[in-house]
Amino acid sequence: MTPAIIEIGPLQLTLCLGFVLLAGITSIVYKLGLGRDLLVGTIRTFAQLFLMGYVLKFIFQVHVSWVVLLMFACMVAAAVHIIKGRVKERSIPFLMPTFISMLISYTLVSMLVTGVIVGAKPWWTPQYFIPLAGMIVGNSMTAISIALERLFSDLKSRRAEVEMKLSLGAEYREASQDILRGAIEAAMIPSINSLMAVGLVSLPGMMTGQILSGTDPLIAIRYQIVVMLMLVASTAIGTVIVTGLVRRRCFSAAQRLIIR
Repeated sequence: MTPAIIEIGPLQLTLCLGFVLLAGITSIVYKLGLGRDLLVGTIRTFAQLFLMGYVLKFIFQVHVSWVVLLMFACMVAAAVHIIKGRVKERSIPFLMPTFISMLISYTLVSMLVTGVIVGAKPWWTPQYFIPLAGMIVGNSMTAISIALERLFSDLKSRRAEVEMKLSLGAEYREASQDILRGAIEAAMIPSINSLMAVGLVSLPGMMTGQILSGTDPLIAIRYQIVVMLMLVASTAIGTVIVTGLVRRRCFSAAQRLIIR
């Protein structure tokens, strides 16, 4: 017998603010200066999640493919905007190649997962496509931020090494291959660590949510395995494509390193 779902009401949500209050007190006691960020973050959490809830209810009701794909494109655009805030480099235009590569590669991965592996009919069924695609974008957003920051910082710190290789006749790919490899490796380490820890150290969010909603734990586990493996693959694909495109923009047509 499936247990009844325990609903969380306004009172429970209000009580949860005590956790934020505890973090705020910690910030005050240790003079961390995080009070404003905690306040803004909490307000945004409530506003953004409730807004998303109403948007998803609308999308589930209309059940139209172009609405689902438009929603996905907006999620990718928001992720790229967050990446822009985390990556401080401004001399290299990386936003457009990042958006295009994320949109195309993650749409294909999401189609494969929902349509082939999960078997949703049609593949853009919003109840499956949006949550799974959202996890792909969210996880890869962090990885791409790490990769780009590492790529730019290493190109700057190892400028003399790269320019020496270029002066000896190497093209930009050869001169920066080690740097590119290091950026991709740094981006993939968190996903690999998650593979190592899942089920032992942590119960991931999707699996926990399904179990709390009354789903058989064995079914939830199967979904979580699909999610973990797709996240590793999407992180690798997205990071390789984005860093490859952006690296090219760090060099001129005459094979000169132009990043400032």
